[in-house]
Amino acid sequence: MLNGDGNFHIGDKVVYPNHGVGIIEQISSRTIGESVENFYLLKIKSSSLKVMVPFHNVGTVGLRRVVKNGEIQKIVDFLEDGACDNNADWKYRFKENSERMRTGSLLEVANVLKALLVLNQSKSLSFREKKMLERARYLLVSELAMAKNCEEPHIEELLTKALSKSNLRFPEASEFQA
Repeated sequence: MLNGDGNFHIGDKVVYPNHGVGIIEQISSRTIGESVENFYLLKIKSSSLKVMVPFHNVGTVGLRRVVKNGEIQKIVDFLEDGACDNNADWKYRFKENSERMRTGSLLEVANVLKALLVLNQSKSLSFREKKMLERARYLLVSELAMAKNCEEPHIEELLTKALSKSNLRFPEASEFQA
């Protein structure tokens, strides 16, 4: 975990868990009473939302850099032939998957995606699990595209190939449109 000692720089590509990928646009400080507070100003890519993250909150919110090549390979390898298990009880399964999503780790997100795709082969997903699958898909595609500096369709192709080795089908974004 990063602590708030200015570990990020302007222009860094970062992930703000639950909001997705963004870029640090500026680092500023403001005085509150006697203390000076430093914070990062990020622009979230998907929504153009601007978010202020105080240095001391970086660890709490789980702000981190976008994954590097080694981690990308781990994720692809996992999707190709990693084992994932699903709890039979959907309440526990949903809780476990929610916790995985909250870790902010992209490998955990990949785990949720794959587990839900496996489950979906034997039965249809509940509304909440469909939503989670959509979220996992979005987080994976958007972060990997930013990490590899390429367009999202390129990543979708990469993930489709990886999952097909486990006989799983990577869902199209359009499948989630109501």
